[in-house]
Amino acid sequence: MNKVIITVVGKDAKGIIARVCTYLADNNANILDISQTIVGGYFNMMMVVDFADLNCTFDQAQGDLSELGHCLGVEIKCQREEIFEKMHRI
Repeated sequence: MNKVIITVVGKDAKGIIARVCTYLADNNANILDISQTIVGGYFNMMMVVDFADLNCTFDQAQGDLSELGHCLGVEIKCQREEIFEKMHRI
């Protein structure tokens, strides 16, 4: 398994989850877990995704998701699980 952490943060708008999930499905990624909240009109989503069967490179997906976030008016970050865990270790 090749787990990746995807975070999406920004002002809430229609279709954010649908567009991100559609991109992942179109590229053969498997969503393992997803959590999202809206607080005071701001959207926050965190996903754990398996990229083992991804149809493109990690770098390509990372760039595509960042660009998608720009189009949606949110910030999308995509990090490998091991990097994410090391960055958030207390």
